[in-house]
Amino acid sequence: MKSKIQIILLSGILFTLSCKSDDNTETPASENPSTGTSVETNPANTNYTPAFPGQTRANAISTTTPYQRTVITSALNSPWGITNLPDGRLLVTEKAGTMRIVTLTGIVSGAITGIPSVNSSGQGGLLGLCIDPQFSSNRMIYWVFSENVAGGTLTSVAKGRLSNNETSIENATVIYRANPSANSTAHYGGRILFDKTGNLLVSTGERSNLATRPLAQTVTAALGKIIRITTNGTPAPGNPIFTQSGALPELYSIGHRNPQGMALHPLTGELWQSEHGPRGGDEINRVQAGANYGWPIITYGIEYGGQAIGSGIQQQNGMEQPVYYWDPVISPSGMTFYSGSRIPEWQNNLFVGALSGTHIARLVISNNRVIGEERLLSGENQRFRDITQGLDEALYAITDSGRLYRIDRL
Repeated sequence: MKSKIQIILLSGILFTLSCKSDDNTETPASENPSTGTSVETNPANTNYTPAFPGQTRANAISTTTPYQRTVITSALNSPWGITNLPDGRLLVTEKAGTMRIVTLTGIVSGAITGIPSVNSSGQGGLLGLCIDPQFSSNRMIYWVFSENVAGGTLTSVAKGRLSNNETSIENATVIYRANPSANSTAHYGGRILFDKTGNLLVSTGERSNLATRPLAQTVTAALGKIIRITTNGTPAPGNPIFTQSGALPELYSIGHRNPQGMALHPLTGELWQSEHGPRGGDEINRVQAGANYGWPIITYGIEYGGQAIGSGIQQQNGMEQPVYYWDPVISPSGMTFYSGSRIPEWQNNLFVGALSGTHIARLVISNNRVIGEERLLSGENQRFRDITQGLDEALYAITDSGRLYRIDRL
């Protein structure tokens, strides 16, 4: 053992058998990146058969590059969305209805004012956000929030200009509302990002109620969808055409339950999405324009009470299969692809914040299939709400308890 330790010290590599050390480092459990078993050891809720090998419980893998995780601040209040500003600082939404700017040294700004009021009950609040590609000149910010309206609440999209002194949002305007309203405070979806054409992609939930659940399949409703709109809130040019009568022109894909994560693949530019299942059946989808992702007709989950959902089927012609699913659930939320070079083995991997799973899922993808899964920061006991890659190529993750983590190589 002594000679082994000497070799490690002489080589300058920090290597221990534990995943976490006292100096906030994360070190590989093995030099072999794949164990041939799954990270999930608990029994599934169902006996459903995957549609193809590797659709669930992919081989466990382990990062071999020593890395560290640092809590930059614990002073945030239920943060929900995080994005980069052009100077590398981070803009964060808080569920109750505020935005804050956080420096990479952990200095948290005062609450940014001028944001329309939100309904923060249940799963609602101030949700995902993104900045305009031309932010350096126009200072425009776009965000999703739960809005009180007649008949209940909506998933709504707003935009506004960040003031020069960074204390307020100027001329905040609601540009889109995902109708119809619902008497619910759940399943808002809530992520937003710019696609490669300069238009906005927005995820909406089906609002959870049994009465609204079927609307995920209805093209005259904006619930349970990915929508694609311009920065003025109008349907974006080039959207797919759904042929049913009265189909909304802003629809991009349909058949979603509660999609809380979206990211563009760094090589293909394709949209990938994470989605909460019921009891089992959390999904990762590669979203294609005009496609139907099945909810609630097909699913790998069951009702919370244990009953089958609908006919209890997992496949149907004309409906897409998830690239990957979890059973039991991890409650996937915000996600990002890693395109940095500081940890080469992470390149083009997908990192997904897990809420009930209390970890960050790292998924290795090849030919649009998940071939390996790792659970990062599982010892932190945190609900990871969103994650992004910073301009410095580190990963930054926020948690429901108010922490902001920086994850980077040693």
